[in-house]
Amino acid sequence: MEIEKRSLIEGISRRQFIQMSTMLGTAGLLSHSLSSLAAGIVNLPFANGKRSMASFPQKGNLILLRTRPPLLETPFEVFDKGIFTPNNLFFVRWHLADIPTSVDVESFRLKVHGHVKKPIELTLKQLVHDFQPVQMAAVNQCSGNSRGFFQPRVSGAEWGNGAMGNALWTGVRLKDVLKKSGINPGAVQVRFNGLDKGVVPGTPDYMKSLDVDHALDDEVIIAYAMNGKPLPLLNGFPLRLIVPGWYSTYWVKMLSDIEVLNKPDENYWMTSAYLMPATPGASVAPGQKDYKKIPINKMVPRSFITNFKDGDMIHAERDMAVRGIAFGGDAGVKQVLFSADRGKTWKPATLGKDYGKYSFRQWETHFRAGPRGADQVLMVKTINSHGLEQPGRPTWNPTGYMLNVIEKTILHSV
Repeated sequence: MEIEKRSLIEGISRRQFIQMSTMLGTAGLLSHSLSSLAAGIVNLPFANGKRSMASFPQKGNLILLRTRPPLLETPFEVFDKGIFTPNNLFFVRWHLADIPTSVDVESFRLKVHGHVKKPIELTLKQLVHDFQPVQMAAVNQCSGNSRGFFQPRVSGAEWGNGAMGNALWTGVRLKDVLKKSGINPGAVQVRFNGLDKGVVPGTPDYMKSLDVDHALDDEVIIAYAMNGKPLPLLNGFPLRLIVPGWYSTYWVKMLSDIEVLNKPDENYWMTSAYLMPATPGASVAPGQKDYKKIPINKMVPRSFITNFKDGDMIHAERDMAVRGIAFGGDAGVKQVLFSADRGKTWKPATLGKDYGKYSFRQWETHFRAGPRGADQVLMVKTINSHGLEQPGRPTWNPTGYMLNVIEKTILHSV
């Protein structure tokens, strides 16, 4: 869907959204600031789930997992308030701790080089003026979203279900930028790098690659706006790669460098990190060693109940409305099924407006509450347009990736 160029230009030129002089620059600033930023405690529903709430620059109250590099989770109640996750409540995940605290939009350049006919450097103004603008609604989800629920437990960031968000991304097609530079015959992959750096010498630069055919499709975009506003710095200002249907490890933030490769990328983040078992559902048995690993890639379908949480009290023997969100992973939502009897019977839920196959989709239905004193187990599952549905049993892998088991919510009738 095309949008009006003039409004984009005005939005990007607004300095208050571009420069940030007080954002998380040094360890001293972090340690000094967090005590004054603390805004309560939340207990995520798994072992060692106690977390502080914190408010960072350009951000509201988020669940704090780590300060440097920042890992901030969206409180789950946010997802009941609308299809699009507000920018100030959108989750944050960085890998390297040396993150620029401001970006000068006048001097910033996006470099395109490597196995190309003509290396180029583009200003933000050129990206806005010289290319056709596009918009896409798409879910951005960390590969380790919900890792805290893995049993047996695994190492890594212990996220709840809030390491995800849905936004309307505005930018330009990656393929249009690559065509301006001209890809030479024999190109194999396209590699992406951002402005963040490691603090310790020798830290592998955070780079991710896509096969050239994927990079040249119509769906991958370079975004400069999010929900109609410039990207927050913590979500990748001034540019972020959007790879709809794929996990956010590929959504490189503060994108500044695009390199076309004539051989497969062998950097650390493609060959050693973010690998998953090449098995159905990326699932293996705990302790299993003899399996092939491949880079993580496409997301899988998920669905959630948003207007109830586990342990809520409800009025006995009444008709109750229930709603939530669903997404199909790398495909659209075909159907959402709901059960109010622990999965014995299922019925289709009513789907809300379709904002595109990569977006959240709201769903709703009704159920009859049980008698006083009874517990009621609600369940919801998504089937995507490829026919893939959520599993009834949780998958497991040692990295804690791609959990998408059918969600259960236990309510108590009073």
